[in-house]
Amino acid sequence: METNVYDVIVVGAGNAALSAALSASEAGASVLILEKAPKSARGGNGRVTHGGRYAYGDIKGVRALIPDLTDEEAERLEVGRYSVDDYYGDLMRISQGRADPEMTMILAQESCPSMKWLVDMGVKLEVNYRGSLEKDGKRHFNPRVAMPWSPMGGGGGLNNQLFRIIEGRPGMEVRYETKAVKLLVDGTGCVCGVGVKDTTGFHDLQARAVVLASGGFQASLEMRVKYLGPEWDMVKVRGSRYDTGEGLEMALDLGAAVSGQLGGCHANQVFLSGPDVEMGDEAYAHDYHLGILVNVLGKRFVDEAADYRRHTYARLGREVFAQPRGIAFQIFDAKVTHLLDDRYQKARGVTARSLEELADELDIDDKSSLLATIQEFNSAVQEGEFNPGILDGKRTEGIEPAKSNWALRIDTPPFLCYPVTCGITFSLGGLKIDRNARVLDTEGKIIGGLYATGDILGTFYYNYAGGSGIARGVVFGRIAGRTAAAERNR
Repeated sequence: METNVYDVIVVGAGNAALSAALSASEAGASVLILEKAPKSARGGNGRVTHGGRYAYGDIKGVRALIPDLTDEEAERLEVGRYSVDDYYGDLMRISQGRADPEMTMILAQESCPSMKWLVDMGVKLEVNYRGSLEKDGKRHFNPRVAMPWSPMGGGGGLNNQLFRIIEGRPGMEVRYETKAVKLLVDGTGCVCGVGVKDTTGFHDLQARAVVLASGGFQASLEMRVKYLGPEWDMVKVRGSRYDTGEGLEMALDLGAAVSGQLGGCHANQVFLSGPDVEMGDEAYAHDYHLGILVNVLGKRFVDEAADYRRHTYARLGREVFAQPRGIAFQIFDAKVTHLLDDRYQKARGVTARSLEELADELDIDDKSSLLATIQEFNSAVQEGEFNPGILDGKRTEGIEPAKSNWALRIDTPPFLCYPVTCGITFSLGGLKIDRNARVLDTEGKIIGGLYATGDILGTFYYNYAGGSGIARGVVFGRIAGRTAAAERNR
């Protein structure tokens, strides 16, 4: 066992872990950060995120986070408003009321103050135009469609900024290629360190507190099958290959309680042509709501527009995975192609001058069924104003499944199609904590010296509101760091 004792050891090196480490350091603690990955692959799932979800009041709230925004630039922005109650209500609604009310309210209330804390630390944000609409010379943002700001460089940029801040602070150390394999416990049952495996072998590291921020189990074949079900070993992994669930298993071995949907996951649609692991942000196929989704039988199988995209994308990957061969096809016509995200320009799709040609080009088992499905859909589309910036109510009638919003006939060539499948980003179930980010056991008691934040937490059920994961990591990372730092006085 090494003789030096750290005040706080943080297991993981994504945005949640680094937020915890900075918070602990700010409170005066010495901090050791353990990263299983090599330095070139550091950062966990933070590398495949783009922005976050935060409550804010108006343009003044945005300018507080982007102080370099000029008056002229601000004048061209219509950012709307996203209150704490809006945030809380969205998370409770999409979890079907199962999310913990207290923890959900903490996330909503602390989301913007925690991001402001990072800005004060030196993190730079920028206006995020993705998802905004241009009208009358201004950029209009609906926060339920897209947040008006994001870290410079997205999630990967946020991680790099946080590392630069950490590397300039005394009393902080990062060890790469160092995997946590067990939690050390003293005679009173409190966590007092971490057993690790690095390039030289196994070692025990002592600490007065440990923060688990090592992500979910999405990259573990065994744990996906164990908790998500058969065949989930076959799914593509959008997130980090290093998030294999050891942190969760170590805590469960100590009797930690579980929260969130252990059998659920953030599973979105990704381009079928992408790699099998660490697909990155460019793999997203998120504009399904502008067209229709069909399976290999040529049938629609889901309401593509039941809610805002950021409230549906994390569950529809699972719907796709449940289809024959685990794939589907996003089909669009020329009326909406100018609205498609630039990711689609880089993906491998099919273009056709007619629907018959499109059917011939696709790997679909029943081409006549596809043509019949599109004809049935077109006949069911109701008149109304198409407005992709809001839930416009332009819907279908008389077919199942319906399309509740943004329903446009597929009738204007050229037609575009993109084969998609399911990409898992992170698991929804994880550790249960209290409002101070202390890990609880199955009897509701605090496991002394053990804290948690980020994707290892169990916060969400059934679904996920886009951007709330990165906000959760910062919010509870900040809380975990400052409360863990207090352990040095224990």
